[in-house]
Amino acid sequence: MVGFVGLGAMGAHMAARLIDAGHALAVFDTRAEAMAPHVARGALACGSVAAVADAADTVLVSLPTPDVVQEVAHELLAGTAMRAYVDLSTTGPAMAAQVAATLHDRGVAYLDAPVSGGVAGAQAGTLTIMAAGAEAVFERSKPLLEVLGRNVVLVGSEPGQGQLAKVLNNLLSASAIAITGEALALGVHGGLSARTLLDVFNASSGRNTASADKFPKHVLPRTFGAGFRLELMHKDVQLCLAEARRQGVPMALGGAVGELWAQAAAGAGDGADCTEIVRMLEDAAGVVVGDE
Repeated sequence: MVGFVGLGAMGAHMAARLIDAGHALAVFDTRAEAMAPHVARGALACGSVAAVADAADTVLVSLPTPDVVQEVAHELLAGTAMRAYVDLSTTGPAMAAQVAATLHDRGVAYLDAPVSGGVAGAQAGTLTIMAAGAEAVFERSKPLLEVLGRNVVLVGSEPGQGQLAKVLNNLLSASAIAITGEALALGVHGGLSARTLLDVFNASSGRNTASADKFPKHVLPRTFGAGFRLELMHKDVQLCLAEARRQGVPMALGGAVGELWAQAAAGAGDGADCTEIVRMLEDAAGVVVGDE
């Protein structure tokens, strides 16, 4: 049996895909309503985190913050059946290494396996999974991960290296959103059409994931629904910058991006989508970046 802890926006879809693939699943979430759809399809509802580790020899977790990941890892150790722990969350390299050491001391194999691709990717099974750990652990876990992702890559042998790849990816994504928002705000202030500017950018060297996908789909129509919370993007950028400081590697541009996301997170409402950072940039320029 496979265990799954954390049935939020990402975890719910990943757990559903494992059930679709025929895996017997033991699930836990702090919200009973999050477990209900999976239990209705045959999953075992567990009353605690430890109960998942009593039922399953491999446990996958998808959790929002490093502190929660650390807490859940310790609670799982109270179980008796768990032999492998696969962390699909974004916790940062330092926390991944710490959790891996704790689990290793108790005889539990660890795979650092953060994901990228958002809610749509989790639902479609097209995520990119950046795994790190012992190759033998990766190979044992790979059949499960291939249910969840189209691109399952072993990026390194040390726990935390998958996290490093993930937070670097999200720093690039966060930078693309921020600079595209600033560019469009200036363009609109100067009398240009946001839609026309995006068409030009996407046919030219300025094209990026934000200009090609997030802005046309979620900013111009004012839906702001890219599927990744602003607070989590802020968290991931800060995790990246913390690792840069730990390694003594300067990130001047990354630091500036981090300040923008910190400002946006401080002013955003609960559950705000990551694309809503554009609202702050619009306010500063006195414009609205939308379709006319």
